[in-house]
Amino acid sequence: MDLQQKTVFITGGAVRIGREIALAFASAGANVLIHYHTSAREAAQTVEEIRSYGVASQPFQADLQDAKAVEKLCDAALQSCNGIDILVNCASFLKPTPFPSKQYDDWDTITAVSIDAPYHLANRLTPAMLDKREGTIINILDLSIWQAWSNFTAHSVGKSGLLALTRQLALELSPDVRVNAVVPGYVLPPAHFSYEKIETIAKQIPLKRWGKPQEVAKAVLFLARADYITGTVLPIDGGAHLLHRSLQ
Repeated sequence: MDLQQKTVFITGGAVRIGREIALAFASAGANVLIHYHTSAREAAQTVEEIRSYGVASQPFQADLQDAKAVEKLCDAALQSCNGIDILVNCASFLKPTPFPSKQYDDWDTITAVSIDAPYHLANRLTPAMLDKREGTIINILDLSIWQAWSNFTAHSVGKSGLLALTRQLALELSPDVRVNAVVPGYVLPPAHFSYEKIETIAKQIPLKRWGKPQEVAKAVLFLARADYITGTVLPIDGGAHLLHRSLQ
């Protein structure tokens, strides 16, 4: 796919890896629509930077755990442009969910954002792609699809569900719409990580360093352009998927 003047819609596109993906598409000549939940200030800043590349951009607010809000989000995004060519599901809600548990709110929220929202977004946005006989979806996963994360039951199940959805939609939407996934590894250390912890993790990664968000963004653009790739999962993790979940 030639990215010039294509329209990309990115959930969670205001901050962190989502922001880098948005800027990468803009630098390639694509118009970029970004979704955010609570990061209104960051979304406005990201949109301004996207527009500096000479492409169109607009922010859209929505709570992805609400199915009706997702439907309204899709309608608003479609009304703002001539059609969405690329959907990037980057939004995620990371919170510990120990098991067993006496409450289910966190489970419902996390799995709704990880599984339900990408399903509803694809269901609403792909008919136009199928009509044009061109389109692509790229889902952002993480290492929890291969490595169980203690105390993160909902997150691990949510990302694994999105992996299954990636493969299923690749089959259901072929040959006109391609669906792939990118799996970032250790990228952008959390603010509470000490320097010592960051260095300890880096030494255990086969390539001996943390990844850069720009490297993840390059992989997303590669899959968007690669017309003969669908249903694949591309790790951008320095080889960390080869290791047990002990890098903490």
